[in-house]
Amino acid sequence: MSANPKTIPDLEKLLELNALYIRSVQHSDVAAFRQFLAPEFMCSSGDGSYLDLEQFLRATAAPVKISGLEAREVDVRIHGDTAVIHGRTSYAKPDGTPGGGRYTDVYQRRNGAWLCVAAHVTRG
Repeated sequence: MSANPKTIPDLEKLLELNALYIRSVQHSDVAAFRQFLAPEFMCSSGDGSYLDLEQFLRATAAPVKISGLEAREVDVRIHGDTAVIHGRTSYAKPDGTPGGGRYTDVYQRRNGAWLCVAAHVTRG
């Protein structure tokens, strides 16, 4: 993670948003997503679909079939008013076998708040 004393509050906020994003996926929490996803948010999903904000929220509303979703190896890079977060996920599939993937989220600071503008997810 890249941080200097001036970016530490931003780093802490972005790590908090990253954790909220993971929890929101696991619990199908559309209301939480609405708090930090930008209106023009786009997501490349693990199944190959490309979703705008409303499509993503509709997909998110459906109960997930995985459990124990966790973020690992989280790397936050802050570049002025833009931040890129890379991470690895681990979870249990419906049959109990382990699953995982990687993700990249792009955030932009607007009026002092960080909003996620793009996400890309892969599954392993």
